[in-house]
Amino acid sequence: MAEELKFEEALKKLEEIVAKLESGELSLEESMAAFEQGTKLCKQCNAKLTEAEKKIEQLAKVTEDGPEWADATPSDGE
Repeated sequence: MAEELKFEEALKKLEEIVAKLESGELSLEESMAAFEQGTKLCKQCNAKLTEAEKKIEQLAKVTEDGPEWADATPSDGE
């Protein structure tokens, strides 16, 4: 899987793989290949979730009074 999928696409493919594995209809070789692909998709999804979490943490700084939202627009040095 060379291309980077959007999170939702990767998750959908991962769910399809899980359903195939759970069905028991795949041969051992097919199951191993599907498991390997699923592992790669899982890592990709986790990386995207971690990236999103870090971005949210950067945008929302928590203070005693609650979240303090950072400016999400990039600074032009002004």
